This record gives sequence, structure tokens and C-alpha cells, in this order.
Amino acid sequence: MNEPSVLDYLKSKLMPWRGERIEIPPMPAVEKALPKAGEESTGAEDLQMMEAAQAVKDEPQELGDARSGADGILQVESSPASEFVQRVSSEASSETGAGLASAQALAPARMRLTSPAAAALVKSEPIVWPWRSLGALVLALFAQLALEPGIRNGTMGVIIYAGAAILLFWAIRSKEWVLEALAEDAATPLSVNIRWIFMLPVIPLLLISFLAFGGNTFTPENLAIWAVLIVYVMIILWQPANRSLGSFWREKAWPWIKNPSINLRITPWVLLVLLGVALVLFFRLYRLDQVPGEMFSDHAEKLLDVGDILNGKYSIFFPRNTGRELDQMYLSAAISLIFGTGLSFMTLKIGTALCGLLTLPFVYLLGKEIGGKWVGFLSFLLVGIGYWPNLIARIGLRFPLYPLFAAPALYYLIRGLRYQKRNDFILSGIFLGIGLHGYSPYRIVPVVFLILIGFYLLHNQAKGKRSQTITAFFILAFVSLVIFLPLARYAQENPDMFNLRALSRLGTTEQPLPAPAWQVFVENTWKAWIMPFWHNGDIWVHSVTNRPALDVVTAALYFLGSLQVLVRYLRKRHWIDLFLLLSVPLLMLPSILSLAFPGENPSLNRTGAAYIPIFIIAAIALEGILSGFRRLSKGRGAMVAAGIIGVILVGWSAANNNNLVQVKFDQQFMAGAWNTDQIGRVIRGFVDSIGSEDNAFVIPFPYWVDTRLVGINAGFPDKDYALNRDQLETTLPNPAVKLFIFKTEDIETLAALQKLYPDGKAEVYSSIYQGKDFESYLVPAATDQLGQHP
Repeated sequence: MNEPSVLDYLKSKLMPWRGERIEIPPMPAVEKALPKAGEESTGAEDLQMMEAAQAVKDEPQELGDARSGADGILQVESSPASEFVQRVSSEASSETGAGLASAQALAPARMRLTSPAAAALVKSEPIVWPWRSLGALVLALFAQLALEPGIRNGTMGVIIYAGAAILLFWAIRSKEWVLEALAEDAATPLSVNIRWIFMLPVIPLLLISFLAFGGNTFTPENLAIWAVLIVYVMIILWQPANRSLGSFWREKAWPWIKNPSINLRITPWVLLVLLGVALVLFFRLYRLDQVPGEMFSDHAEKLLDVGDILNGKYSIFFPRNTGRELDQMYLSAAISLIFGTGLSFMTLKIGTALCGLLTLPFVYLLGKEIGGKWVGFLSFLLVGIGYWPNLIARIGLRFPLYPLFAAPALYYLIRGLRYQKRNDFILSGIFLGIGLHGYSPYRIVPVVFLILIGFYLLHNQAKGKRSQTITAFFILAFVSLVIFLPLARYAQENPDMFNLRALSRLGTTEQPLPAPAWQVFVENTWKAWIMPFWHNGDIWVHSVTNRPALDVVTAALYFLGSLQVLVRYLRKRHWIDLFLLLSVPLLMLPSILSLAFPGENPSLNRTGAAYIPIFIIAAIALEGILSGFRRLSKGRGAMVAAGIIGVILVGWSAANNNNLVQVKFDQQFMAGAWNTDQIGRVIRGFVDSIGSEDNAFVIPFPYWVDTRLVGINAGFPDKDYALNRDQLETTLPNPAVKLFIFKTEDIETLAALQKLYPDGKAEVYSSIYQGKDFESYLVPAATDQLGQHP
């Protein structure tokens, strides 16, 4: 016989490269007799036909295979499924057998329900596992485990990752892992019908505002001029909606006012989003007051700047400690007043935690714009629980300002390029300008935009829209300049201070380059590129040192997603795929360009905005794996299997990230930071009991505590408690009770105090961390000859 055997069929499935694939041909359909007009069908038959119709509705329109069973088959040969389901659904609402018979009669000739058991066969269809995709995921997870601290076998990791790549390419080639096509860009031309004559007043307003910001100070006058300029520019450039405000009032607002009502509908999707939000809030806010638990010198600088604002000094740029932009300072001042937290570590942490949370909606929107709502939601979830984004948002420094403004700027830029809407470019320019007031690494974003738009113009999707895109980019740049104007004035007046931080890393202002610039740049680029998988730097104050920037699950997904996006780009040449891949190293440039101090690269803070495309790419991979069940199988079982795998992956990622932040980073940070909070509490107890804030002193010691932080933790942020050892004698004329605090190893200070104040009492304060003990020396108040305190 020429008919292939079962063994031949299995070989063709397991080893398709060895010969022609064997498919089982569909069985001929056997039509079931329908009840004649006027006859009544049984309720069981009616139910079976309704379930079969629903099963057909659930099938994709291109489905053309046959599913066999003991009693017959359900055969679908062409794509009119949706039309048929609509007809069956409308007729099935009838309770009579004649109604169902009529629905069956309406079915196309090439689509026949051939058995009473057809619906049951469809409903009990076994799950077809996307084993190639799952195999690629499992291998990628094992590969990343091989790169984790404790194993750190780079060769093994690379080999296993290569196996994962092979399985992924096989899954893509066999169409098990489908590369979802990106939506086509809108062909609508950008509206540039701006009344340019009305732009003429902008020039003098721009010049006047620029000059008014001299002296590095905000005043009511220059703020008023700047506000007028911004409003006027928005009025001229903003494209009004097609629907007028009057029509909205008549059609929507007024009817609701007359009959107000709120309709709440909790769907499974809404419930899932609410659970995701709750999980993210837990990760971002849990133990925020304790992790991290101590400040370091950078926090003292920030709080002193915030104190200047609260004391009426409204600077545009804060030159203390090589210079800082204004966003965090004014945000922290507002939080201090609103929450009553004063000049404290908690004030800084609340502000940066809010910045991290406000980034997430734009991560969702950007992911949704690129890959749909599931990619958006998974991006939101992975970023929300991720160790990297969570950590830089908890430190209380400006780090989360980089991704905070990069996410909306990128989102509106992509929307502007896709749909050619002027307002999207304007919004992108607004966030670009605000971001330049935030964190100095953000200064690379205008360069990134210029490069990415250049690549867009080289693609076919830009055909016929290149000139209007260039015009839109100039609108974006002009809007960002208007927002950036105060800092631009400071940069013109003080270029050295404005560029000090960047030039000290890029050039030789502090130290010569350790090697030729091109060599350091290449090495830094490589280190930054492998940062998600291998090593995120040695800076203990904002990272768990000597480990990857991503957890095991997210790193594996990022690897698979990068390959998926690359393959899709090679096939489709869509600019968004290249946009995603290139934005990662481009947004890492502030760290890569640390040529004079290559030891500071990579770093989680200066690469912060790069986590946006990285997590979106990881979400694309996760969505691709889970949707493979939906493509290969039908029914509730496939959805349950996909859900279980998704929960396992997210749960694993969440547990890993929680351990990194709440355990490993907490222990590492507290072991490295000085216990200024404990010293501050000792001084506070002294002040609240027998002494005063002016009679407590901290004796500095090399590489010990920042005495300004002691004052801040004691509740006296304007006081620096430092008193050098050679100044101890200056305290003798003061007869009041006095408290001296010094490092336990500083035996010279102890000897000097015992000599000056022999009646004093020393006490050692222990710390749970080695080397953090300190000592106090309490001097009683001096008495006169009558034994009375003066």
C-alpha cells in the first residue's frame, strides 16, 4: 500500500527536514438530516447546534481543517465563518426547533454541521503546546541562570542562549511563533496650515523672556513673561479638535448634567489591570521609609537646595556640588509643604517614588502603541515590579526623572510620526523641554530624537511625508526650546558650571582618559549592551553590584524579544522595530560616554531611560509566547494553560525582584552607608532631655559620616555638627552640658576630651553592621563655688 503509516506521520512531524510533510486529509462531510419545516427538534440537538455555532465563531476566519470524532465531524472549508455565525446567532435566539433549522439552512453550502457531537468535539479539543516557543523560553531561562551571581559561567550562558535562539527561529519559521505585523502608519498628511504671520510676536517675547531670566533667579516678572510666551505659542501652534466645544456641550455635557449617571462595568480585563496596579503599588511603596535606610552626601546637597527654596531663594540652576537642575528641588519643596515631611529623607523618597509611578502610564501607552493592549499591560507590569526601575525610584535622587520625561516624549514622538498629528509633536516637545530641567543625562534625548527621526526618514513608511515630518520636527524643537528657556539663559551666562558635570566625564577636565577615546567608547558600549544580562556596575548606592540589571525572567524575555523584533524588522523593514532596537544603546549614551571614568559605566541611573524599550521588548516576547496557545489551540483549556504559564513567569520575576530590592540591596546598602540616622537620634534625645542643639558636636574622622546629615536626621537641617579635634578647647568657656560624638577608633579625640573634661562620661553605641560603632562623651554642666549651675 502507498498510504503512509502512523510511524511515517510521526517522523514527518518530528523531523520535517528529512522529507515531505505528511498531513491527514479531511474526511468527507456527512450531512445530518435537519428537521423538516413544522417538525420539532429535541432540546439536546438545539443546544448542540448552538454550542457548535459558538465554536465556529471562536475559530479564526482562515480555519479550513476538519476535526473528526466518533459520530461525525465539523467541517469548515472557507472563510464565511463570521457571516454564518451572525446568522446562526440571530436565528438561535428562537426557542423553536424550526428557528434552529432555519439557522442551519442559512449556513453556506461549504460549511456544514455534520454530527450532534460536533460541539462537544470542539469543546474538548486538546491543547496544542507551542513546544518550540516554550523550549526557547526554558533554554533562555537556563542561560540567564548560568549568568547569575554564584554561577557566572559566561561560556555556558552563551551556548545555552544560542540554543534558545535556534529554537526561536524554528518556532518563527514553522509559524508557531507568529510575528504580529505592526499597524500601518496613517497616510494623513500633517497639517501645517499655521498662520505664520501670528508667529512674529513670538520673536520679541522669546528675546525678552530669555533676558529676563538673567541672574539665575525666578521672579514674578520673568515667570509672567515666560507664561505669556508659552500660552501664546500654544494658541498659535495647537491644532483644535474637529469637534467644537459647543457641540460637545450640547451632545455630551448638558445631557449628562440634566441626568447625571455613572455606569461602572467590571470586566475581566479591568479586574486584571486593577490587580496589576495593586501589585505595582506594593512593589514601589512597600518599606519605602526603610529601603534605603540611610542618606549619603548627595542627599545633604539636595536637601540644602530644597531648604534654599523654602527660605525664598528661587534658583533656576543649583550650583552646589557641581550643579543640579531644578525639577527635583521644586518638587521636593512642594512635597515638604503638602505632606509636612520637612527637610527629610522621606521628602526626597516620596518625590522620586511618585516620579517612578508617573512613568508607568506612559510605558503602558507606548507598549500599547507598539504592540497592542497586552504588550502595554505586560510592559507596565514588568517595569512596575522590576528591580532596576524600582531601585532608582527609591533612592531619593534625580535618577527617575530621566525615564519619567523620556517615556511621554518617546510616546508622543512615535504617535506623531505614525499619525502625522501636529499636537503629538507639540506634546513631545513639551516633555522634551521639561525633561531638560530634570536630570543631566536627559540632555542626550534631543540627540536621540534627531538620530531616530533620521532613521525614520530613510524608511518606506516615510514616503510622501518626509518634508512634513521635518517641519514637525522643527515645531517639536521650537516648543522644547520655549520650555527650556530659563536653563538656556543660565547656560549662556555660566557655560562652565552648566557643562561641568558632563565634561568631567566626557573629557579631561578632572583626569586624563585611561586609553584612546575610541577604545574606551567601544568597551563602554559593549559593557552597557550586556548590562541587562551580565553586570550592572559597581556603584553600591543605587544597584546590587556585580549582577545583571534584569531579573532572570525579564532578561530571558528581553533576549527572545530582541531576536523577534530583529527578525520582524528584517522581514518587514518597519521603522518602529529599528526604533526600538536602536533606542536602547542610544539612551545608554550618558553612561557610555563616561570616557574619563569608565569604572562608572555601566550604571543604572545614567541608563535609566533605556529600561523603557528594554521592558517593552521583553513584554513583546512574553505576549508572543502566551498568544501561541491561542493560535494553536481553541477553547478554555488553552487560555487556562497560557494563564498559568504567565502567572508562573510573573510570579518568578516578582519574587526575584522583591528579593533583590528588599533583601540584597537593603543589606548591601546598609553595610556600606554610615549610620547618621542613629547619631542624629542620639543628638535629638540629648536636645529633648538635658541639652540644646548648639551644645552637641560631631568630631570628623577620615571617610566617616557627613556631619550635615547628622543635623538633618536630628531635625536641625540648617546645622552642621562638625567640630574638628583641634577646636575642642573652644568649648571650654561654655558651662552648659555638652555632648561630643566621635568614631570609636578615634582614640586621640577620646584622650583630648578626657584631658579637657575629666568629669565627662564616655558611652559606646553599637551598630548591627561591622565598623559602624561610635562613641559619645557627655560633659556635665559646670558649677560655681556654691554648687549651683550657672
